[in-house]
Amino acid sequence: MGRKQGPRKGSMQVWPRVRAERFLPGVNWKPILEVSAKKSGEKPNLLGFIGYKAGMASAFVKDNTPDSMTKGKKVIVPVTVIECPTAKILSIRFYKNGIVSREILNDNLDKELKKVIRLPSSAPSTSSANSSNKKSTKEMLEKININDFNDVRVVIYSQAKKTELKKSPDILEIAVSGNSIADKLNFIKENLAKEISAADVFSKGLVDFRGVTKGKGFQGVIRRFGVHYRSHKAEKGQKRVGSIGGWHPIGVRFTVPRPGQMGLHTRICYNNLLIAAKKYTSEDPVVKRLFDNFGFVKNDYLIVQGSVQGPCKRQVIITPAFRISKRQQKRQYELVELR
Repeated sequence: MGRKQGPRKGSMQVWPRVRAERFLPGVNWKPILEVSAKKSGEKPNLLGFIGYKAGMASAFVKDNTPDSMTKGKKVIVPVTVIECPTAKILSIRFYKNGIVSREILNDNLDKELKKVIRLPSSAPSTSSANSSNKKSTKEMLEKININDFNDVRVVIYSQAKKTELKKSPDILEIAVSGNSIADKLNFIKENLAKEISAADVFSKGLVDFRGVTKGKGFQGVIRRFGVHYRSHKAEKGQKRVGSIGGWHPIGVRFTVPRPGQMGLHTRICYNNLLIAAKKYTSEDPVVKRLFDNFGFVKNDYLIVQGSVQGPCKRQVIITPAFRISKRQQKRQYELVELR
């Protein structure tokens, strides 16, 4: 019987394996909007949020999953804590035929926001917002004809200064759920001057995480693709691919495992079970917990089962799950204690 071989382990779905251009990736909101449209009776809300990975812990939960062997019992599961500072609306974008047709900037921005990020010259200032010459954001939204557009989305910015991790906010375009553009626009008008909390966006269920993985630098084919070691008698080294192609015609195909960058890639983590979404209180034992390389949680936070890509302090995008797993959907955990 011949020796079992497995020279290729890396998936070609994520080729090429290069460093991510930015920490916050783009989001395709079309499938997420299609799933949210099937849920009737839900109020309009944001379909995403920005969070910062605090670290992992062990959660003591009560298993309420039907037909589970541990139903009604208390079990310990690994969880990840995601700190989610409040976010504010930066601008409103109106779409027509998949293209941004018009954008209106919010006049209720933080005073120090212009010092941290570069806003367009048309951005309203706090002094010009109350002047009689320029119209306020609400007045501009009232005169919008919703029949001229197909969709409306918002650009939010996270108040990262509240986490004390950094000063500059993260900016992201997020879709809004709702049965009609009028319902979405009413939700936006109500939250123009408010701070939006992650606990108001997510309660329980399955969520997806979009972010950048932990960087591991330049690695060889053994660690990067799981190529087997060659024999100890092999020529020109053991930690390499035996044959990378023929001599005639000369050339190396892109499917051949080669050394290169490993980590710092944009990835999506599907169907993570959201155990709890809590608002910040000084009496909460979680906020008194010191996470390694992160510190204390100072804002609202989410507790998610399992691990999330990226190191501590890495920003991630949280969205509702749209490729729902039936097995994960059945799970029901009630948080008892975080250890």
